[in-house]
Amino acid sequence: METRGVERAVWVGLAAVIAVVVLAGLWSLRGRGTGAAPPVIAPVPPFSLVERSGKPLSLADLAGQPWVADFVFTHCSGMCPALSTRMAQLQRAVREQGLHARFVSFSVDPTHDTPEVLREYAGRFSPDAGWLFVTGERDALYRLIGQGFRLSVAERTPGEGEDSGELITHSDRFVLVDAAGNIRGYYHGIEPESVPALLRDLSALQASG
Repeated sequence: METRGVERAVWVGLAAVIAVVVLAGLWSLRGRGTGAAPPVIAPVPPFSLVERSGKPLSLADLAGQPWVADFVFTHCSGMCPALSTRMAQLQRAVREQGLHARFVSFSVDPTHDTPEVLREYAGRFSPDAGWLFVTGERDALYRLIGQGFRLSVAERTPGEGEDSGELITHSDRFVLVDAAGNIRGYYHGIEPESVPALLRDLSALQASG
């Protein structure tokens, strides 16, 4: 029953994505390039997970500074390495431009992705202390992604996984979250344009205080 509840929550999250896309599209047309800070889309709900260091990580631990989230799993043979490579590029660009942000990669396969596994995966991308890799209890993570971040995540059946080469389908979005824990933007993580677009919005957030 708990699993069904999580699946329903994920589908509710999918429905919410429609509203998010409309709002983000309007911002892209009207606000981006004007120097205005992006609008508040929704708050990220409280969570309690585990970082690759083995230390707990909560929403409160991220307060006071903007952060960027993405969603990966370590044995992914598809877009996850590209997403992490792009995140590493973004982290370097933020540092070079004198901006301030943290980075949080959430595992969508927490059963496999223990803190130890995440430490090995993170080492491929030379993260600094501001890039966190997070795992935890599966249902809690799927609720957070579906209801909180309003993004899709689902496990494929073995047959579907064989066809696609991936056992988990999930969003390729980067999510910009402000210092108060509000979602302020979504960006296609595998597209080169995601980095300059996110940097512009992060800069506008920082300038707005």
